[in-house]
Amino acid sequence: MEIQYKASLNGAAFLLFELKQVVKLKQKSMSSEEIRRKVLEENVFQGGKKSSMSRALTSVIRRAEVIDQTIGEKLLEGSLETSKAINLYSIMKTDLLFYEFMSEVICDKLHNDILLLEKKDINLFFTVKIEQSELVAQWSEVTIKKLKRAYLQVLFESGILKERQGTELNRLVIDEQLKEHLKYIGDAKYVHAMGE
Repeated sequence: MEIQYKASLNGAAFLLFELKQVVKLKQKSMSSEEIRRKVLEENVFQGGKKSSMSRALTSVIRRAEVIDQTIGEKLLEGSLETSKAINLYSIMKTDLLFYEFMSEVICDKLHNDILLLEKKDINLFFTVKIEQSELVAQWSEVTIKKLKRAYLQVLFESGILKERQGTELNRLVIDEQLKEHLKYIGDAKYVHAMGE
């Protein structure tokens, strides 16, 4: 099943804390529906409005569903860097457009030792996608502007972007066992997209 382009990162950027909470519940063999109910009823995310929590929860549950037992344990028990890399992986795995951004822009820069992300790089990426995809072409300017901001937020929180408002890129140090496991389950392309 091909994942369609979507703009869901606008309402659910990094959400590492939230992902950890959902994975903990998932490890207790709770269904997605049980997790949804518990999170909303017991304010597990310690968040604000129920509407924004509910929107974020949909993305977080989708991310948790692509994380197997091994990765889930690493997410909960590994270092902060490892958790961030896993979260980034789960975002790419559930958001085709963001994966393509990582693969076509960030990965390319990291592999060519160009550790600088300029505004024009992001603008060009979206210009190309607008030309290639009828769906993206239908999105409003506001939606695309918010998505660009969300992408930068994810890059910053994952550790790829050194400063929130900066342009300098960092290489992620990805846990060797995690790397090997992702390759073993057929997800080497996501490891590559993170610059490995």
